[in-house]
Amino acid sequence: MTVRVVLADDQPLVRAALQMVIADAPDLELVGEAGTGAEAVRLAGDLAPDVVVMDIRMPGMDGIEATRLITAGPGTARVIVLTTFDDDDYVHGALRAGASGFLVKDMALEDILTAVRVVAAGDALIAPSVTRRLIEEFAGRPASVPRARELDGVTAREREVLTLIGRGMSNTEIAAELVISVATVKAYVTRLLAKLDARDRVQLVIIAYEAGLTSPSS
Repeated sequence: MTVRVVLADDQPLVRAALQMVIADAPDLELVGEAGTGAEAVRLAGDLAPDVVVMDIRMPGMDGIEATRLITAGPGTARVIVLTTFDDDDYVHGALRAGASGFLVKDMALEDILTAVRVVAAGDALIAPSVTRRLIEEFAGRPASVPRARELDGVTAREREVLTLIGRGMSNTEIAAELVISVATVKAYVTRLLAKLDARDRVQLVIIAYEAGLTSPSS
């Protein structure tokens, strides 16, 4: 199955570099390029891509607003924010806008392509440096009692899985930690998404922090 991709970045050189590596990937197809957030929204509606790789700082409408419009729209496109700027405001804004991934441009190009595949498959991915920023952000908030609505009906085992998701572990790492199969982990993740009304793994990470299941020292 070919993953249809739209690139949105106001720097032609960045788009050209990604265009070349996408062209060499048999399972990826570049279907459109945008230099502004407004163009990205239009292309997402017209071309129905699977994934939009979105810069934040662009003329006119920025990438966060474009992400919000795309994820709130009728299409099924998922958004990966790819930016030079990984400060807290951008991370929080992008994830709240509905991004399924947050990457920084100093990552290897192959890692960015891997993220496109991961997000297209319905999962989510956050760059390690961004995960650290999320931890710092939530750690700076006053301690809070887990919200009953968010964790209502979650079993003890599902709490364990949610805690490990909050630490940034992959399904394979969680399976090894809990000595269960990867298929079983996937089943737990699916149930957590449904029970917590979470869109994807990124939101599960946020819920784990907000519920106090994960902390910087854990």
